[in-house]
Amino acid sequence: MKFLLLLLHTAILSAISINPIQVSADQPTTQPVAHAATAESEVTKKTTYFQRARSYSTHPESDPPRYVRNLAKTEYEAFRNLDWLDVGIDHRTRYELRNDDIRRNQVLTDHQFLLRTRAYIGIRNILDPFRMAVEFQDSRGYNSHFPKDNRDWNPFELIQTYGELYFKDALGKDDLGNNRPLRIRGGRMSWEAVDRRLLGNNQWRNTTNNFEGFRVTFGQESNDWELDAWGMQPVIRNINEFDGRSKDQWFYGAVGHWRKWSDVMTIQPYFMGLKQDDRHGRQAERDIYSPAIRVYGVVPNTGIDFDFGTIYQFGQDNGRKKSAWSYLLEVGYSIKHDWKPRLSAFYGFVSGDRNPNDNTDNRFERFFGFARPWSPDDYLIMENVKAPKLVFEFSPHKDVSIDGGYSWFWLASTTDRFNNLMNVSTPTVFNRDSTGQSGDFIGQSINARINYKLAPLVDVTIGYSRFMNGGFVKNRQLAAFGEADGGSNFFYTEVSIRAFK
Repeated sequence: MKFLLLLLHTAILSAISINPIQVSADQPTTQPVAHAATAESEVTKKTTYFQRARSYSTHPESDPPRYVRNLAKTEYEAFRNLDWLDVGIDHRTRYELRNDDIRRNQVLTDHQFLLRTRAYIGIRNILDPFRMAVEFQDSRGYNSHFPKDNRDWNPFELIQTYGELYFKDALGKDDLGNNRPLRIRGGRMSWEAVDRRLLGNNQWRNTTNNFEGFRVTFGQESNDWELDAWGMQPVIRNINEFDGRSKDQWFYGAVGHWRKWSDVMTIQPYFMGLKQDDRHGRQAERDIYSPAIRVYGVVPNTGIDFDFGTIYQFGQDNGRKKSAWSYLLEVGYSIKHDWKPRLSAFYGFVSGDRNPNDNTDNRFERFFGFARPWSPDDYLIMENVKAPKLVFEFSPHKDVSIDGGYSWFWLASTTDRFNNLMNVSTPTVFNRDSTGQSGDFIGQSINARINYKLAPLVDVTIGYSRFMNGGFVKNRQLAAFGEADGGSNFFYTEVSIRAFK
């Protein structure tokens, strides 16, 4: 904690002392005129306040998605006048080999092929202030030993169909001359917020999180401040029928972005909430509130970056008082080299229920977050876990990127569950020991991934993860099967193809 306070203190002082935007034109200066001109030139070159977080796997999907292109900016001359039309087509095929998957209630080797196809059409500018977008997705999985589920299957679905009113300079301009727009959307939407841990559309998974409702955004990514607020009902992924919204659940929130000091730090205060009706006694009534703050940035004149966040949750959950919390810390170091190497250390704490028999629920609610940053094999979610991790990243060639790491996992509470243990397709009670006598060590994981741009429109990714079972997993497997396994292997290779460069 002393290190954290010292780092933030240093960053704030650096922001005040070196950021030229803070200097008033009326302020006297002892610097030579040539230096002042240079500083002024450097300021004028800056066109955006946005700085991307360097932390591992925390970058939200762009809007529109990465595979989408404005037709006027593609390689095709015939489309040069179509600057009002955004179009994208994308297909991904992934082969997965999972050996002794601890999420299942059977010990076996599964060979699965996952196919996902997406298409996007968006209209802007030509009908302003009205804009619209439609995104289609088809998700399928084949050759698995296990029944279909909506993590892999969701054929022929519209994941986005929204209309938008876009007022490009409704809030004036920022100090860099960027418009401050006002954007009002209504319909079906899919997007990611903050570091994706509480709201993600889940790019890794074969199916997508999406919602129906309204979203209002003040400002844009390039501005020094931005506010994004929404009120949504989650869309239920239905394998055999067209998806519909959950009429008994509301997910709402707001995310602020303060980028005035983004050369040193970006501050993101935010709030998310979930309200669920009891459906006349047929399900749990829930009312959960989650205020939080995230700060990320760099220490000037060093290769050090940081990403810190803390979240608290309160309210009521199925008749019990909710009191849960999480904090996330990551510090990285980038080395000046052509391969752009970065080393980082992460620690995440997410509370679990301390006592199943009291009137307080300490289990953290992850809402609609992205699980993969916690473990590449998809075993861990943001619930009841203590997770230190070491990560390396580098790019030996402009078309090749490599990353990997080593992770350890403990239960935050020995009396609460490890959610995904033996809990896919066939839920059981073996993922929790309410007595706390099965221990707290979940296991450790080593993983690596290579991404290669095979062609301008084709990406190939190959990854491997080895999970070594800890005492808790072995003890629960003994309770369930009468035998325990040492660990599991996960290998995958995927090919992604886009229509436009």
